[in-house]
Amino acid sequence: MNCVLHTFFRRWGGCVLLLLFTAGLAAQVTPTRWTPEVMIKFKRVGGTEISADGKWIAYTVSVPLMDGDKSEFLTHVWVVSSDGKRNHQFTYGDKSCTSPAFSPDGNYLAFTSSRGQDGKNQVWVLRTSGGEAEQVTKAKSGVNAFAWSPDSKLIAYTMNDPETEQEEKDKKEKRDMVVEDTNLKLSHLHTIALEKNAKGERNVKRLTSGEFHVTSFDWSPDGKTIVFAHQATPLVDVWPTTDISTVPADSGAVRALVARKGWDANPKFSPNGVWIAFASDNGDTKWARAFDLYVISAAGGEPRRLAETPDRSFGIIGWRADSKEVYVSEANRTSLRVFAVPVSGASPRVVTPGSGNHSGLSFSKDGNVVAFVHQTPENAPEVFVSSTQKFQPKRLTDVNADFPKLPMGKTIVVTWKAKDGREIEGLLTYPVNYVKGKRYPLIVNIHGGPAGVFTEGYTASGSIYPLQAFAQEGYAILRPNPRGSGGYGAEFRRANINDWGFGDFDDDMAGVDKTIELGVAHPDSLVICGWSYGGYMTSFAVTKTMRFKAASVGAGVTNLVSFTGTSDIPSFLPSYFDGEFWDRVDTYKKHSAVFNIKGVTTPTQVIHGLSDVRVPPSQGYEFYNALKRQGCPTEMIVYPRTPHGPREPKFIQDIGQRMIDWFNKHLGRR
Repeated sequence: MNCVLHTFFRRWGGCVLLLLFTAGLAAQVTPTRWTPEVMIKFKRVGGTEISADGKWIAYTVSVPLMDGDKSEFLTHVWVVSSDGKRNHQFTYGDKSCTSPAFSPDGNYLAFTSSRGQDGKNQVWVLRTSGGEAEQVTKAKSGVNAFAWSPDSKLIAYTMNDPETEQEEKDKKEKRDMVVEDTNLKLSHLHTIALEKNAKGERNVKRLTSGEFHVTSFDWSPDGKTIVFAHQATPLVDVWPTTDISTVPADSGAVRALVARKGWDANPKFSPNGVWIAFASDNGDTKWARAFDLYVISAAGGEPRRLAETPDRSFGIIGWRADSKEVYVSEANRTSLRVFAVPVSGASPRVVTPGSGNHSGLSFSKDGNVVAFVHQTPENAPEVFVSSTQKFQPKRLTDVNADFPKLPMGKTIVVTWKAKDGREIEGLLTYPVNYVKGKRYPLIVNIHGGPAGVFTEGYTASGSIYPLQAFAQEGYAILRPNPRGSGGYGAEFRRANINDWGFGDFDDDMAGVDKTIELGVAHPDSLVICGWSYGGYMTSFAVTKTMRFKAASVGAGVTNLVSFTGTSDIPSFLPSYFDGEFWDRVDTYKKHSAVFNIKGVTTPTQVIHGLSDVRVPPSQGYEFYNALKRQGCPTEMIVYPRTPHGPREPKFIQDIGQRMIDWFNKHLGRR
């Protein structure tokens, strides 16, 4: 017996010890608490694309890569059967693959990727029966968006006009100076044949040209026509110029369909080819938008407005198979829901009842099956499927099966009264292991927009505001939806026009008082943070009150005058404040933190991306230097390559940890 054991140990003992050692290491690194480092490993689930027969659902999974010089999210396409029995990764490689789309005949799955030699975003196809992916398009400037023709023989796509040979030469010779707002690269429609011709090439046709920029498009059911929305230029600020036109799918003259004042966009053909649905702001081009759903005959004529959706701020998903309803998605208080709007003019009906967020919907061709992504504060986003006859969601995936299952701080919806009696809602996340009757420090997290809205999304996903990491540190977190927020109707969304930082500030502070009244928040341990408009509110809050012991301003607008002259949306503030800053100087100054900063003592952290063109980094520098020159405790962290929202996982993790450290330091918790 001893000889047998001796022989076993001599042969396998080293492996056993190695396994035991490895298991020990694994036990040591198994997370025991939520941190930004743990939460950034969360895998992100993209929207769904269901096959025409409803049997297969494509979706994307994005995984953070953070080893060595990597700091990116790698996205690949997965496919799950609608019965949940089969689920497998469909694309591989070190380049992301996105926007999956089944061909109508079910033989192919197309997607976009920059995996080719040119490094540009191109359309690739895979046979659903298996095999290697093949690059279809060779768009010189890359593909913006694409869609299959109904017969699966063509793919329509948009691409920006490429640089000319002279422009390429000038760039190479460092003569590539730019005259602002000139020589803009417009996006236009093209089609490409799936099958190759006798020369082994795919026929490409350019369908549109001229001085307009295509923003979205859709095929007619018979494949003969493409309807598209277009604006004057690619500049963000020109969205009110958006109109709708059609073009023959085999090339021909562009025909105007909807050409009137304001924004008319996102056209979708009905399955019977009779109608085209679209969204319109009715010529009222305020940035705090309110728009409605219209239908127009595919042959042209006068558009007809349908019943209003609850928030009047929706995205069009598509049509019901019988062409009697249009599906739209919008925020509905603290949930993301889908509504069906009848062509008859009757009131919309709720398609996705229940709590949480429903997003990324797609419907089978017969309309009997719907696929979507669903999440709640406690449940990670996963792919679900349901019959459309009776909404009974069935979960198909478990993308984050290996994500930690740690105790979470519970999230509830809370309601309070504003000073003027208006009802305000918000989300309150309790600390992990909350003890009733004990008071906790409170983080007030303000959303962006200002027409953003906090909804019931998963609270342990990696983000710049890692909610469960805050909760693990013993914080309660209040996320208010004050006046100006989306999700509560057009009047509510426009209630902060000419009133930034005043009525909405009072709404937020009333929410703070509510959490104190509930016995959750400690009145002497309050901190505040927010990104974009949330950064604006945070910067403005420290000029108005000393209740907060610390603040973190993320990509915040701090000087309304200089913001208007440097942002890529110079019409934004004149829309909210009913006039240009030179006509309303006192108003712009009244609502700017920089012009009210004298005497601020709240320790304030400033965070900004150096490639932010929406809220340029000068906004952060102005605020930071004004604080520093007054001796107010402050620090500024800037992130290279970062636009208005951080995209690199190492930066996202770092921002969350820096906020935790800043708050703990100034609350004397470390």
